[in-house]
Order: sequence, then structure tokens, then C-alpha cells
Amino acid sequence: MRQNEPLYVISVAARLLELHPQTLRKYEREGFVSPSRTAGNLRLYSSSDIERLRQVKYLVERRGINLSGVQLAMDVTRRLRGIRREVQSLSDRNNGRLDYLVREIDALLELLGTSPDVE
Repeated sequence: MRQNEPLYVISVAARLLELHPQTLRKYEREGFVSPSRTAGNLRLYSSSDIERLRQVKYLVERRGINLSGVQLAMDVTRRLRGIRREVQSLSDRNNGRLDYLVREIDALLELLGTSPDVE
């Protein structure tokens, strides 16, 4: 199964995330996700959408960050993942000498409520 394949209607996504469907609509308006739409205009969420929404939920509920701060944290997450990919590639070519940077980036991503391998 592909990470970006639209699979879940809003009611299922809301149940998976333990959020109200209206909250998912709000997060869509804020630009945190852009679910696909069916011909009948139903929202379809992918696994990637669900993971992003889990991070939003974590940042809001567990870290007490407002939605503006969540947007910043999501941008930092995206940039850290890109840096991680580059460092990992360099580390692989240099016999793992940069592994400590990968571990530090992973720790920062964990603080942001996400894993390094999820897009």
C-alpha cells in the first residue's frame, strides 16, 4: 500500500485519530492536509494524511502549541527530514561517520511528535 493512496473517508479518519470530523475539516482549512476528493466530493485521507494529522494532534494536545505554532513545527519537520536524508546519504558514503547527526535529527523529530521516516 502506498503512503499517499487515498483510503479513508472522514468518519473513519476521525475515528482512527479520535478527533471530531469538524476538527479534521478545520485542520484542512489550516492547510495541514489536503485530502483527495471523490466524484461525489467526499474527502479521502491517505496514510500520509493520517500521520500528519497525528502529529498535529500531538502538538496541539500534548505540547499545547497553537495552530500557528503547529504550522511552524510542520515546516521544521519537513526541513529536518530533508536534512536527515542528505546526512544519511553522506553518512552511508563515509562509512557511517555522520551517524550522530542522524541520531540528533531523529531526536528533534521525536520532540516534534513524528518519526523520521514518515512523509
